[in-house]
Amino acid sequence: MNELKIGLPKGSLEKPTLALFAKAGWHFKLTSRNYFPVVDDPQLHCSICRPQEMSRYIESGLLDAGITGKDWILENQSDLHVVADLVYSKVSRQPTRWVIAVPGDSDITCLEDLEGKRIATELVGYSTRFFQEKGINVEIEFSWGATEAKVVSGLADAIVEVTETESTIRAHGLRIIHELMESNSQLVVNKLAWQDPWKRKKIEDMAMLLQGVLRAETLVGLKMNVKKDSVEKIAKMLPSMNGPTISPLYNAEWFSVDTVVGEHEVRELIPALQAIGAEGIIEYVLNKVV
Repeated sequence: MNELKIGLPKGSLEKPTLALFAKAGWHFKLTSRNYFPVVDDPQLHCSICRPQEMSRYIESGLLDAGITGKDWILENQSDLHVVADLVYSKVSRQPTRWVIAVPGDSDITCLEDLEGKRIATELVGYSTRFFQEKGINVEIEFSWGATEAKVVSGLADAIVEVTETESTIRAHGLRIIHELMESNSQLVVNKLAWQDPWKRKKIEDMAMLLQGVLRAETLVGLKMNVKKDSVEKIAKMLPSMNGPTISPLYNAEWFSVDTVVGEHEVRELIPALQAIGAEGIIEYVLNKVV
C-alpha cells in the first residue's frame, strides 16, 4: 500500500496543527510520550518533530513532507519544495518576525553599532550569514531559551529573537533596531517525493483542504429571507466571493439569500440588512472554503 511519511511540529505549533488537520478531515491520537501519533488515514505515517529539525529530516528523505517554519528551512539551508504557506497563529493570523533587539537604554541604534558585540540567538546559522554578508564582525552565541533575559542581564549585547506581537520584547524593556525576516508555517516536501505521482497528489489534496480550513477561519455564512421587492437592493449590499445565491421560496413573494462574508463585516452588515427588509437572518460557521 502507498504511504506518505509526514512530520508534524512539536511545541507551540503542535495543538493548532492538530486542530487544523482535524478540521481538514484527519484526526490524530497521541499521548504526551508518543512521537508517532495514530491517524485515521492508513496512507499516512506520522512523526512528531521539533520545527528546528523538521527540514533536515525531510531533505534527507526520512520524511516525505511536513510542516515547519520558513525560518528553520532558511536556518538549515534545506532544499525543499514549498507546497503551501500556512499562517494559522491564534494570536494575530500574521507571520512571525525575527528581529534584532537591544536594551532600551543601549547606545546601539543601527547594525553598524553591533561591530564586535556579542549576540545571543537560537537562529545561529542564518544570523551568522546575515552579518557576514553585511561585513559586520559579531560574536554569535547559541541560546537555549530565555533569550531576552540574556541581554537584560548583560550576558549579551543584543539578541536575535522571534516575535509576533512584540509584547515579550517590550516587557523586558528591549528595543528593536532591525527586522531580519518574516516567517510563517509551511507545508514542505522532499523533492524526490514530489516527483512521485501518488505522493504529489496526496500532498496537493492535503494542502487544498488545509488552506480551505484557514480561509474559512476569517469568513462566515449568512442566510436570510427577503421579499421580492427587496432582493435587488439586498443583493447589491452583500459582499460575496461569487455573488450571493438567491432561490425562490414556496411563497413566490419571498426569496432565500445565501452568501459568504468576512467575519469582521457581520456586526455592521446584519443590522443594515434587517433595516431594509431581510428577515430570519442566520449566521453560521464555515469549516472549509475551497
